[in-house]
Amino acid sequence: MSTTIRTAFHTGVSVIALSTSAAVAQNAQQPVALDPIVLTATTDIAAQQEGYVASYGQVATKSDTPLAETQQSISVVTSQQIEDQNAQTLGQALRYTAGVLGEPFGTDPRFDSPTIRGFEARSSQYVNGLRQLRYMGAPAFETYGVQQVEVLKGPNSSLYGAGSPSGIINQVQKRAQADDFNEVGVGYDSNDAGQLFFDVNRAPSDVLSWRLTGIARDNKTQISELTNERGYLGAALRYTPDAMTTIDVIGSYTEDAPISPPGVPYPLTRIADGEDLRDEYFGEPGYDDSDRKMANFGVEISHELENGWTLGQGFRYEKFDWEYTGHYVSGLTEDGLSVTRGANYQLENTTGINLDTRMSNTLNTGAMTHDVLVGLDIRQYDADTTTQFFYGQPINWQDPDYGSLPTTPAWYTSIQDVQLRQIGVYAQDEISVGNWRGSLALRHDWTDLSGTDFTNFAGESEIDQSDNALTGRAGLSYVMANGVMPYVSYSTSFDPEIGIDDTTGETLKPTEGKQWELGVKYQPTDYNALFTAAIYDLTQENLTRNVGAGVIRQVGKVESRGLELEATAELAQGWDIRASYAYNETEQVGGPEDGLEMPNAPRHLASLWVDRNFDNGFRAGGGLRHIGSRKGDFGNTFDLDSVTMVDLGASYTQGNVEATLNLNNITDEVYLANCGSFGCYYGEGRTLSAKVAYKW
Repeated sequence: MSTTIRTAFHTGVSVIALSTSAAVAQNAQQPVALDPIVLTATTDIAAQQEGYVASYGQVATKSDTPLAETQQSISVVTSQQIEDQNAQTLGQALRYTAGVLGEPFGTDPRFDSPTIRGFEARSSQYVNGLRQLRYMGAPAFETYGVQQVEVLKGPNSSLYGAGSPSGIINQVQKRAQADDFNEVGVGYDSNDAGQLFFDVNRAPSDVLSWRLTGIARDNKTQISELTNERGYLGAALRYTPDAMTTIDVIGSYTEDAPISPPGVPYPLTRIADGEDLRDEYFGEPGYDDSDRKMANFGVEISHELENGWTLGQGFRYEKFDWEYTGHYVSGLTEDGLSVTRGANYQLENTTGINLDTRMSNTLNTGAMTHDVLVGLDIRQYDADTTTQFFYGQPINWQDPDYGSLPTTPAWYTSIQDVQLRQIGVYAQDEISVGNWRGSLALRHDWTDLSGTDFTNFAGESEIDQSDNALTGRAGLSYVMANGVMPYVSYSTSFDPEIGIDDTTGETLKPTEGKQWELGVKYQPTDYNALFTAAIYDLTQENLTRNVGAGVIRQVGKVESRGLELEATAELAQGWDIRASYAYNETEQVGGPEDGLEMPNAPRHLASLWVDRNFDNGFRAGGGLRHIGSRKGDFGNTFDLDSVTMVDLGASYTQGNVEATLNLNNITDEVYLANCGSFGCYYGEGRTLSAKVAYKW
């Protein structure tokens, strides 16, 4: 670790602690009677938004700029939509979001891996505005513990530092509310999955409230062996000692056992019936196992100083431990009767610290109003991981006979003990002049990667890599009296990579992204709705990809261009509508796949969800989801067919009891969600689910 970064890290922590203590002490010594204030969106998101149309988002600008005036595409999935569609994973919650492919790998209980504008977003998932730090893909956060999901599309390193150019997916954990309420319930679905859940909120005084949320779920899929027994407990406490100070304490603990989906060889999908294959399990029930634990503890502080500045601070500590064994498919035997397989073992012990401190104020210079934000962001990620690959035994795909264990010893072993530290300083100025709006943001990051990397092929090597990057964002818009706002924006990003390019032996370079976006937003003045349209030109350089069996390499550049349309509206007589359409073109530039499209990046994505509350206790809704055809691999050697699915949902409330029924993919469409170096994965078939909850 460089001396500069180490000194800055400790200095930053000390300054943050002193600033917070001084602010609280100043307030205690000089009490001032003030009217209640409205805090920024990132520090006061306790009020859970009603309905489908969101007015704010935590992820956009770290300020209270409304979504309708933010100069970048943002989609928000509210708790009402999550409940109406009975979304139980992040991917399911994002099914009706423009430009997002929510479940590109079908059902995978281990991860949520949405794609945004043709790029993977596994490493761009945030909880409460702070990044989940697992670099191999964020583990699935419990959706029942979330009050809304926000998707910021395109690069935004100017405020968040290292991140994917695809965008940011932020899951806002349920917060303590100002009123007392309770919910307990049970659920069951046609895959024999069951769940018990509760949500309790108490506000014993005007200054203190707390909330406990929990769920125990025996999750099962169309593949009976692909299970996940999960327990989740979330806790939130809010303390507001005065009108100028708010403190939120937020924590969660998850323990589960997700089994790895082994997949299906692509050649087999061409010769066998898909409806039969999507239920088959080509792993080993006696070998495949998993034990995962995730703990998060966070504190958020907002304090308004007497000089007009507001101090905001977010902190989270996370601990992640995971040990699992699994199988993957690699092809067919020469006679075509058996599936060839490999096996793997993974052990991870990781910890992460996020600390984001910012000061904000509104200043006037002549005719201009400046909403100014300056901040310091510190992250530390420690990872101790062991990965092993084994040769597995073939298995007859027509009549699987389980019980064969993989051969030992492992043919490939990788052991990494690494530490990544990142320090970033940033500044943002949102300028208002009459109806004109402008925004400028700059950030400089320093990253330091150190540790050891061992493989049985190359031996042990020392990792000592330092990078720094300057990123920014600029936007210009005009807010009309009728609610229309045209805008243009430019933004950049970077993300340091951990590991070695196995094709060159060199340390992986940071990925870099840039995007131009031209759009228009319309928020009507006579009813609650938000309509958005945008065209974009997005480029990512140094894309890292796994070419199979743990071999990593970087390609030159990927370009993504497209159009997105989205509408969310709450109309008269209880109607709620969410509609979207996205057109996306991707192209790989440089490398062996120059000129080809990115895999699993549909040209067309479209969706429509309509829901109605009949005001007699009955609520019903339905939707269409279309996933267009796309290329199956980086080499574009085959295509994945398009598919259109239909979903239905209904609920009935009588007194304190609410019963809900959801039917997804009611026509039972059989389709390949993804194909890659570890086989193909089918999308989930028809699923009927029911819940009964008692609320008081």
